[in-house]
Amino acid sequence: MARMYARRRGTSSSVRPYRKEAPEWSNTDVTEIEKIIVDLRKDGMSASQIGLALRDRYAVPDVKLATGKRINEILHEKGLESEIPEDLRNLMQKALRLRKHLAENRKDVHNTRQLQIAESKVRRLVKYYVGSGRLPEGWTYKPETAEILLSR
Repeated sequence: MARMYARRRGTSSSVRPYRKEAPEWSNTDVTEIEKIIVDLRKDGMSASQIGLALRDRYAVPDVKLATGKRINEILHEKGLESEIPEDLRNLMQKALRLRKHLAENRKDVHNTRQLQIAESKVRRLVKYYVGSGRLPEGWTYKPETAEILLSR
């Protein structure tokens, strides 16, 4: 399948091995893993950063195989889920960085196009999250208020 905003196809990448259970060498203590996830979240880490830390420091290659739940599900149960989903937050930060860059470099037409692409992705994700109930009904992306939302 071709990419959405480019005229080329993506390259194939590595795929994790198919497993139905966690490896023998991995840490599979469910309560300990959930405690680590909660502690890392309270330290200010996002879900993807927690997954990397669990893999690299705590010998948990796949949280879902070890606990039966994803990191976001565990955070949701503990009431530590962020109000803006992580992928949407990252796209909004990218759009903000591009806006700041374009404020200084008005003639940068290539990054003007990248800003349009980033903001259309943000609007598409907002539409999905509002429809799925993750964001409140009527929530819209506004570049003027995005910086205030992201500072929370």
